Amino acid sequence: MAKYNVYGIGNALVDKEFEVDESFFQNHNIEKGVMTLVAHEQQDHLLNLLTATSGVKKQAGGGSAGNTLYALSQFGGHAYFACKVANDETGDYYLEQLGHHNIDTSIGSRESGISGRCLVMISPDAERTMHTYLGISEFLSIDELDFENVRQSDYIYIEGYLVTSPTAKSAIIDLKRFAEKSHIKTAMTFSDPAMLEYFKDDVNDVLGDGVDLLFCNEQEALLWSGVDKLDKACKLMQQKARTFAITRGANGALLYDGSEYISIEGNRVNAIDTNGAGDMFAGAFLYAITRGEDFETAGKLASLASAKVVSQFGPRLEAEQHREIVRQSLNSS
Repeated sequence: MAKYNVYGIGNALVDKEFEVDESFFQNHNIEKGVMTLVAHEQQDHLLNLLTATSGVKKQAGGGSAGNTLYALSQFGGHAYFACKVANDETGDYYLEQLGHHNIDTSIGSRESGISGRCLVMISPDAERTMHTYLGISEFLSIDELDFENVRQSDYIYIEGYLVTSPTAKSAIIDLKRFAEKSHIKTAMTFSDPAMLEYFKDDVNDVLGDGVDLLFCNEQEALLWSGVDKLDKACKLMQQKARTFAITRGANGALLYDGSEYISIEGNRVNAIDTNGAGDMFAGAFLYAITRGEDFETAGKLASLASAKVVSQFGPRLEAEQHREIVRQSLNSS
């Protein structure tokens, strides 16, 4: 039995969420619905503006892979997180938010510097728009990898956002290569449409000959494949992913288990914040399949968990909410 269900690598960021109206994006020349990397001074300017106009709605630990591994750990899985935070108050807060429930990390002695932070703007349609300053996470590298723990994992999980950093991109390519040689399954998330719009070649460099499991949403699938129909995108995706899960918002998800397609119905909720929805889906899905559930069961659990997280502010749920989702989904099936 593996020591870890999932060995993940990603940016460690603290999220600060704000509610904004639609005009805010046009007035401040912000591209809606995607993640944009910004300098520290630029982010500070936006933070001051947002704080003055609306105030912080929610602050929480974040980062795509971090959210996924947190969810997996709260459902009962065991995870290892390769990440990087500085020796500052933001780093302290991040570690506190990550929790110590079934998660080990690569963080030992921390360097001086600034920990990563993400400003999340939530519009009335529940869409999330992010301005991210990576801070010390930009320098995530092979030094944060523990290959012995990789060897003791069921899956590795790669965050697509990492392709924006040369050292992180090199690290995840090395990690994927090692996992393949060690017969550890590989999983990856595209993370955000911006990764396919501006870093598509880098994403494909990491994909290489393919992965065992790929996570993305419908928009990302179409951007990656360069086609206008989901069925066409799926056929192309089969060439790079032995299995995959495509989330479709309120319409649920489309899964491919290696032999057949499975449609997962959405759960009707009042969505107020989509930040973390895809991360939650991946965490719940990985938890279910690493405990032996089939794709349909995993998809239903993941869909329910995603619906719960979008019905509140913030990318993470409380421990009891995870237990209730398992009771509703797995224990009743």
